[in-house]
Amino acid sequence: MKKFLNEAVDFVDEMLDGIYLAHPQLTFVNDDKRCMVVVQRKSGKVGIATGGGSGHLPLFLGYVGKGMLDGAAVGGVFQSPSAEQMNKVTKAIDQGAGVLYIYGNYSGDLINFDMAAELSDLDGIAVKQVVGNDDVASSVVGEERKRRGVAGIFFVFKAAGAAAAEGLSLDEVTRVADKARARTRTMGVALSSCVVPEIGRATFSIGEDEMEIGMGIHGEPGISRKALAKADKVVDEMMDRIFAEQSLGQGDEVAVLVNGLGGTAKEELYILFRRVSQLLTERGATAKHVWVGEYATSMEMAGASISILHLDEELDRLIAAPADTPFFSHCKV
Repeated sequence: MKKFLNEAVDFVDEMLDGIYLAHPQLTFVNDDKRCMVVVQRKSGKVGIATGGGSGHLPLFLGYVGKGMLDGAAVGGVFQSPSAEQMNKVTKAIDQGAGVLYIYGNYSGDLINFDMAAELSDLDGIAVKQVVGNDDVASSVVGEERKRRGVAGIFFVFKAAGAAAAEGLSLDEVTRVADKARARTRTMGVALSSCVVPEIGRATFSIGEDEMEIGMGIHGEPGISRKALAKADKVVDEMMDRIFAEQSLGQGDEVAVLVNGLGGTAKEELYILFRRVSQLLTERGATAKHVWVGEYATSMEMAGASISILHLDEELDRLIAAPADTPFFSHCKV
């Protein structure tokens, strides 16, 4: 293990120290650095909270800020935050209009967010939940409820955050978030493992000349392991799975996220986007909003994911809305 750290046990908390020192618009509640909230809030606005394991920056902490999330709780690397931590964040960001939880479909998160919602209900705070499940590799059509939430949750954050900033009600913000969730599909590929600091060794093994299609962001098994292919062929295989579930055709518009998992050069990500754009053009569809970079990582794992959000007029407006967080800034043109 070669990492810049002091003691492995202090990895998450010292990372948080650095974030708070670098970004004073963020703070934490109840002396718990793992319960992040944005300093400036707007009375009467729906609060939006997320959470999950550390090790995925800029997910989850990086999207706390204007136009996106109001708070986030994180656990250790790849570990869920507790229900009590999420309840702390909920109470801190509630401005009288209720709070929406947006998080990935993982067992620990499901249990702890449900418990946090129950605790918040006892505090008189209305809470609704939208669970991201965009990973097409993790279950078949008809059983989407079993799918993992991966990088495509970025689009759910963006749309819901913009809706809340417009002053929509909790029910309406939830509707928007759920629509963005339902219209997003993601497919990933891994080229290497990652190392959790407190474990100190690779999470899994993969050959130098191998790739795993559909691997999860914690190293969960994919759908196939095979010899590393040329970039265009890899994208073709990934997009075939996405196109099978999105009826994209002439005149359709999409938002595209080509996401690096932590150890892939941005140059390579643009090579992948090049092919994504070609495939969309062949179908007569347009990539109206595009992001290429690291948006949901897995420590230093080499690999990438492609997320496609099928836009409609409402989602187009909300995805285009301005947002400003320490790890993400988008100015409306």
